[in-house]
Amino acid sequence: MAKIKTVFYCQNCGYQTPKWLGRCPDCGTWNSLIEERVEPEKTDQAVDRWVSVERSDGGGSDPKPISEIDIESEPRSRTGSREFDRVLGGGVVAGSVVLIGGDPGIGKSTLILQSLNQIGKGRGKVLYVSGEESPMQIKLRAERLEISSDYLYILAETALEDIVRQAEALAPVAIVIDSIQTIYTRQLSSAPGSVTQIRETASQLMFYAKRAGVAVFIIGHVTKDGAIAGPRVLEHIVDTVLYFEGDKSHSYRVLRAVKNRFGSVNELGLFEMKGSGLMEVENPSGLFLSERPRDASGSVVVAAQEGTRPMLVELQALVSTSYLGTARRMALGVDANRVSLLLAILEKRVGLQLSGQDIFVNVVSGIQISEPAIDLGILAAVSSSFREKPIDAETVLFGEVGLAGEIRGIQQALSRLREAEKLGFKRCILPKRNEETLRKEGGADTSVQTIGVSHIGEALEILFSN
Repeated sequence: MAKIKTVFYCQNCGYQTPKWLGRCPDCGTWNSLIEERVEPEKTDQAVDRWVSVERSDGGGSDPKPISEIDIESEPRSRTGSREFDRVLGGGVVAGSVVLIGGDPGIGKSTLILQSLNQIGKGRGKVLYVSGEESPMQIKLRAERLEISSDYLYILAETALEDIVRQAEALAPVAIVIDSIQTIYTRQLSSAPGSVTQIRETASQLMFYAKRAGVAVFIIGHVTKDGAIAGPRVLEHIVDTVLYFEGDKSHSYRVLRAVKNRFGSVNELGLFEMKGSGLMEVENPSGLFLSERPRDASGSVVVAAQEGTRPMLVELQALVSTSYLGTARRMALGVDANRVSLLLAILEKRVGLQLSGQDIFVNVVSGIQISEPAIDLGILAAVSSSFREKPIDAETVLFGEVGLAGEIRGIQQALSRLREAEKLGFKRCILPKRNEETLRKEGGADTSVQTIGVSHIGEALEILFSN
């Protein structure tokens, strides 16, 4: 009889050690090592589980020239949602594995149920595997979403072997696993949700997806930090990793790709949560600016770019005298470290005395923006609040700010300018290099007046000259 041993696995990164440690040496997480039993598997079982499988597209293990590989053998299925298709890179690729994470109640299951219904109508049978809800509970949600289809099958099961057996008998074009933390394989004795179970079940689902040409959607729980629970290897196994972002107190949701083997990772999808489900936001710029205050200090509109989509969003800043020993700095929707760096530039290069001021920066509508093109907007909003001078409501800004106070050029300037023109803005302050490029290429012949600036001091002088 083979000897059974115990190993301590880190539930955050999958690191293993023969003895317990208070802190994981790999990822540095405290109290994350959990003891699990490891049973040596038989040689024939190991071979059966890891043998090379033949793909459904006809490609076996034999090498072939890249010129002879037909990419049309991997068709994309439309999900019925243009925003979801945008994030996926144009649709669902057959045989792909998509991991979706997000806070509880943010809309993961709702989006997947709506998408499965549309995929089933266009391609064939689809299977929704639930390890957390009963078929009756899913039926109640489907009725609320007005979903009723003979192509949509519901299976309440947590054993991987039974799920694969049912899937092979049904032959669906897409499968949803809700969630991966509830699925287990009988080949391992550890509890569902453990590192070994998540890693093994995800690997087997990936092998099945490639072999059968079935698109597999995996829903994962998230930790308190917002990352997908389980070992980091889970994100390496799948083809696409999507995160649902948003505050449950707001109706807007953002679907963002952090990994995508079949498309760009810069794209995001915008949705609005309503009683009938998740609805697409067709005009995000107009929606974000619909409640913008007029003639209010500390408010400015910036042109951001997420993938191929330009968006105009409102940045707000509040500067007030601090009565504490240390001034507070708070940022929502932007990187707090980036804001601290920009405030230092504002003090050093412009001369504003902000050391004794509490400063709060917020991206209105609750979305997260990480690109440096909003640097100029952040500095303008802080300066406006500090000086108690409002910025012209028909002015839009964009540009990256360097440590010397210089305004650096950014990409996709023309698309941002077109979006500002569409929403009726009259003036745009942008990097001088971008303004010169637009003039040379003849792309600046719009109704929006473009003013190129090369230094933050020059930009603020134009904004507050009146």
